[in-house]
Amino acid sequence: MSASQLNINILDNLKTAIVVVRPDLSVNYINTAAEALLEISGRRVIGEAIDSLFTELDPSDNGLLHAMRSYNTFTKREAKLQLNNRSLITVDCVVTPTYKQDQVSALIVELQPLDLVLRINREEALLAAQENAHTLVKGMAHEIKNPLGGLRGAAQLLAKQLPNNELQDYTNIIIDEADRLSNLVDRMLGSNALPNLQAINIHEILEHVKQLIDAETNQQITLLRDYDPSTPDITGDKEQLIQAVLNVARNAMQALQRQAITPAEPQPDPELQADQKPQPQIIFKTRVLRQFTIGSHRHRLVCHVEISDNGPGIEEPLLSRIFLPMVSGQANGTGLGLSLAQNIINQHKGLIECHSRAGETLFSLYIPITQSRNSNNNNKDYA
Repeated sequence: MSASQLNINILDNLKTAIVVVRPDLSVNYINTAAEALLEISGRRVIGEAIDSLFTELDPSDNGLLHAMRSYNTFTKREAKLQLNNRSLITVDCVVTPTYKQDQVSALIVELQPLDLVLRINREEALLAAQENAHTLVKGMAHEIKNPLGGLRGAAQLLAKQLPNNELQDYTNIIIDEADRLSNLVDRMLGSNALPNLQAINIHEILEHVKQLIDAETNQQITLLRDYDPSTPDITGDKEQLIQAVLNVARNAMQALQRQAITPAEPQPDPELQADQKPQPQIIFKTRVLRQFTIGSHRHRLVCHVEISDNGPGIEEPLLSRIFLPMVSGQANGTGLGLSLAQNIINQHKGLIECHSRAGETLFSLYIPITQSRNSNNNNKDYA
């Protein structure tokens, strides 16, 4: 084996994506990792311009292609690239020029994918925030419920000593408000009952939630389904999972309802205004992910449930705190629905993520699939 063949063999076995570019910025070589990262065929891109492989979303003065044209050594962290198939990747990029007789002979472009690392860091931060919030709530619950119990008991004793029943209206208010606060704390903590684990078809849960949403909205919101019928059964508590999915779907439903009653900006053409007003809809989608990481744990199979709506979206300041208790985008909301849903999915070793922009909000539920070898996949098809 010659030295050049050995070098190519070494480069092809690297995990780092390597693209070697000629001085005219045409592709001279691309290794296997770069083919996988950029989702292209190496044979087809040899001789093509480097900017035909991807587009940098932030082409500032110190952008990747600008640095390559100036033949400078360049490092850029968390560069966002758009590939030819419109997908987005985040990479650390290093450009190193090589010289031969004081002339630039090639540019070595190293691309280190960061999407998995960033997602793991984001998920671990979300899980840590959820755990810290739950610990805080548990401490607050202890400090709140003890005096509430004494307050309620004192009000009951006082009611027995009052000379007439009319004055008992005041003690009844004290008792009712103490009960209301106690119930609120219990809702923040979630259920103390041990989960009733069983094999569950995720589509049965989604169909049940769909029927509830249809009943609540009188079918004024279109609910679409995009199910993968090959999804294996998951192991979980059916009632708890229904509650978690319902809380997420109800959040989408309420966002669409608020959008429907929000006055739209006047349009000169009534027909144009009708065309621009989208039909409110929620989409339930299921897929199976293989070798998927949740937090720091890698799972062989994961059930991925997407619940998306075409509502107004969630503003960024609220989006980062949406799963924390008592955080709500509604004037009359308690801020407990999504927090409780996240807590339930966390108990099933899973996670809920949310991505939102104007016109689309997407909740992703990841639930690990733990299936015995002898279990049967009795999935149903839903029209």
